[in-house]
Amino acid sequence: MSRTRLWWLAARPRTLPAAIAPVLVGSGLASHDGVFRTDAALAAMIGAVAIQVAANFANDASDAARGADTSARIGPRRMVASGDVGARAMWTAVVITLAVALAAGVYLIVIAGWVVAAIGAASVLAMLTYVGGPVPYGYRGLGEAFVFVFFGLVATVGTRYVHGQSAPAAAWWLGTTMGALAAAILVANNLRDIETDAAAGKRTLAVMLGRERTRALYASLLIGSFAVLLVGAVTSVTPPLTGLAITLFFLTGPLIGAVRTRTDGPGLIGVLAGTARLQFLVAVVVAVSAAVSAQ
Repeated sequence: MSRTRLWWLAARPRTLPAAIAPVLVGSGLASHDGVFRTDAALAAMIGAVAIQVAANFANDASDAARGADTSARIGPRRMVASGDVGARAMWTAVVITLAVALAAGVYLIVIAGWVVAAIGAASVLAMLTYVGGPVPYGYRGLGEAFVFVFFGLVATVGTRYVHGQSAPAAAWWLGTTMGALAAAILVANNLRDIETDAAAGKRTLAVMLGRERTRALYASLLIGSFAVLLVGAVTSVTPPLTGLAITLFFLTGPLIGAVRTRTDGPGLIGVLAGTARLQFLVAVVVAVSAAVSAQ
């Protein structure tokens, strides 16, 4: 396998829609409100993706160091644990991608003020302590909560803020939908790894809840995300046309069905990819519908 391919896999491309989706939604809302800036959208996108990639690199190195990625693990191979990439090289890659995120963040601070610095600092701290540091919260069942906050509320509201230095209710409301779908991606990932995580002492929420309740949580997150979306559109908390994304609800059926019946690696990897794809599609429809109904 080429080095380029190895690093591409280390970036975990199936997870990247979770970073892209809230930026699309926040930018779509900015267009609706008449404050959209191309430079702000581009910088926010670069920063969000860079932080996500840095998180994936850091998780690869940290999980290997803690013995969580063993040969029994189901799913895409992890580069440090497999010996394809050295730990030092992986941590160097973390620093490089964080430097890219910092450059984007500095630009956003210039155009939107120091609130962006607080958002960026909190996001980087959450990324580094997910499975790293003395008390990694990803090993204590808090991963989904932090994903909901940072890949939902913070990313969506933060993106809307850098466009016009305001955080309207619509951004918080749609950030809830984005957060629920992003958390569902992690739930699918942790359901796949439930046995190997338990054996390694990694107490994810899935390990703590068990397989059946984790399946119920996954279904609740998908259904709840669309319920929030519908209520927001009907009550005009969000632009009414954003309700068009409800038409994608039919995609949840096969995903929930697979989670209920599949325990094999390929099946649950497909659920993870499908959930990420669902979030991205919802974000595209929401962003476009908000933009075309500009005030």
